[in-house]
Amino acid sequence: MQLFYHPDIENHTLEFTFPADESRHITKVLRKKSGDILQITNGRGGLYQAEIVLPDHKKCVAKIISRRTKAPLPYQLHLVVAPTKLNDRFEWFLEKATEIGIHEITPIICDRSERKAIKMERMEKVVQSAMKQSLHTYLPKLNGAISFQDYMELPKEGDLFIAHCGEEYRQELFHCLSPRRNTVILIGPEGDFSMDEINMALSKGFRAVALGEARLRTETAAIVACNTVSMVNLSK
Repeated sequence: MQLFYHPDIENHTLEFTFPADESRHITKVLRKKSGDILQITNGRGGLYQAEIVLPDHKKCVAKIISRRTKAPLPYQLHLVVAPTKLNDRFEWFLEKATEIGIHEITPIICDRSERKAIKMERMEKVVQSAMKQSLHTYLPKLNGAISFQDYMELPKEGDLFIAHCGEEYRQELFHCLSPRRNTVILIGPEGDFSMDEINMALSKGFRAVALGEARLRTETAAIVACNTVSMVNLSK
């Protein structure tokens, strides 16, 4: 099964047009013709079957022939992750987290961050591609980058955790998680969070957690956290 993405499809949509890049892929690369059936999601749980009625490489038109809504994950995970020095490592994290299952991602700029600029358009494409590849029908929300201090002032819901490399007051994340809960986890940069940041997070209700004995790269730590939350929820 190959899944396509079209964010503008609603439950009342009867016919729609793919954008130029997707139209070109459907007609020129996949060589789809009139009457061929496509599987499409709107990234909000909708899964649609659509029949191609006009296989134009600039404006491919299709009509919906069936529709259903898939249930979301039984939990919500928001990872707040410092951008890595190399873009491809952060893109790898975005791809794998989307495949595993995640609701929201926020890049956070910390005291020790080496990268402070994020190419949002590129990141959005990585997330969309990973959603389609893994046959998910919910597109994770990718927020713009924000400073650590500004993020701390935002309202938050659910269980709050900060994963850091220090030894103080930490418990293993696995033993702190509860299933079917909204969960927020902070993952720091290569040089870890500063003590000021850790203390600020603790004062805002975050709990300090560890992700095992090994010292992990930022993107690896984020994937370990994501997978741990998934295992706790889907094994219950």
